[in-house]
Amino acid sequence: MKYFEANFDGLVGPTHNYAGLSVGNVASLSNANNTSSPKQAAKQGLQKMKALHDLGLVQGVLAPQERPDVYTLRRLGFTGSDSDIIAKAAKQAPAVFRAVCSASSMWTANAATISPSADTSDNKVHFTPANLTNKFHRSLEPQTTGRILQAMFADPAHFAHHQHLPDNDHFGDEGAANHTRLCSAYGKKGVELFVFGRYAFDQSKPAPKRFPARHTLEACEAVARLHGLSNDHVVYMQQNPEVIDQGVFHNDVIAVGNQNVLFYHQQAFVDTQSKLDELKRKFGNDSELFLIEVNDNEVSVQEAINTYLFNTQVITLANGEMAIIAPTECQDNPAVHRYLSELTSRGTPIKQVHYYDVKQSMRNGGGPACLRLRVALSEQERQAVNPHVLMNDQLFATLNSWVDKHYRDQISEADLADPQLLKESRAALDELTQILNLGSVYQFQR
Repeated sequence: MKYFEANFDGLVGPTHNYAGLSVGNVASLSNANNTSSPKQAAKQGLQKMKALHDLGLVQGVLAPQERPDVYTLRRLGFTGSDSDIIAKAAKQAPAVFRAVCSASSMWTANAATISPSADTSDNKVHFTPANLTNKFHRSLEPQTTGRILQAMFADPAHFAHHQHLPDNDHFGDEGAANHTRLCSAYGKKGVELFVFGRYAFDQSKPAPKRFPARHTLEACEAVARLHGLSNDHVVYMQQNPEVIDQGVFHNDVIAVGNQNVLFYHQQAFVDTQSKLDELKRKFGNDSELFLIEVNDNEVSVQEAINTYLFNTQVITLANGEMAIIAPTECQDNPAVHRYLSELTSRGTPIKQVHYYDVKQSMRNGGGPACLRLRVALSEQERQAVNPHVLMNDQLFATLNSWVDKHYRDQISEADLADPQLLKESRAALDELTQILNLGSVYQFQR
């Protein structure tokens, strides 16, 4: 049976804005309150999706969240009509209001953790939405994310959906941004690599001092249990606290994997050698596993953060070669560009580098890897996916027309308080659920 990895990219929402909400994310903070370009951002994202589809990959679309989130504002004590609530919140609690307007759901690497059927005890694809408890603005996402995923992967014969973990920092879960699966082939049992920032129940263990460690070991272990994973095929690795304090807020800012390749920075992990030895042992065939370590003298941690060298996608093309999908920031940086140019001739499976302009996302703190959720599927499982969310020429044209119809060219912080923006956004999302055949996944539709 044929197996492959599908990528589901987050569709940038109509209220895309720069609020600088993510402490620990240097790019997000440095662009706080700048004027954003929702239409351009959505089209950049769609162009990337289409490009990967044209490379022969299975590419899907993940719908955005409804923003502003007036339902959360009601829970927080604001009353009246939706327009009244928006006006009151913007005036009385501007920081809270900016949070409920967040555009962060575009980074679907944080949407969920997914284990393919080859790894799970019941041979189904398992989904657990991330609770994202470390950031208030992101903690508003998991309920809607769960409904969207269930509308996309609805067949219970192939797909199993779990509720997100308890909404508590002890089980802080950041989803696939801290999860990588390594395997000899997508359809064979692999090793699932869970990366965490801290131990929730053991304060004596190392932890960052400047920026928060968002993901806990205990959350990783819980997801592995929910997904029915064998301990012989799971590895837990801790992020280096020092690089978290430099702005590496997720593992996918400093490491990325695909099939039998793990591409990572020298400073990415704690206790690196022993954990890599465990990874090799559980992978089973050392000769097939490529561990590509980037040294400080080749690319510094700061250069990796500034260019998102590791927040690239490593994909397998139809001919079996691997390619890196990188933001143009990697091309513009001499050290990173030189490294990537040389990497393709070093005898690893990575033979190509493709550069894409995703500046609207980069300015808000996310590169190509942040924008996609990976799902390894058999051909039979792919046939069970909601076909309306899978990219093709017609969907690309339809969604571009939809963006032209509903999105503003620019949004400033002041624009977020315009009650008309909520009406525009709801009209857009209502139409989107029909295009993608999702049903009533948004609260305003229920």
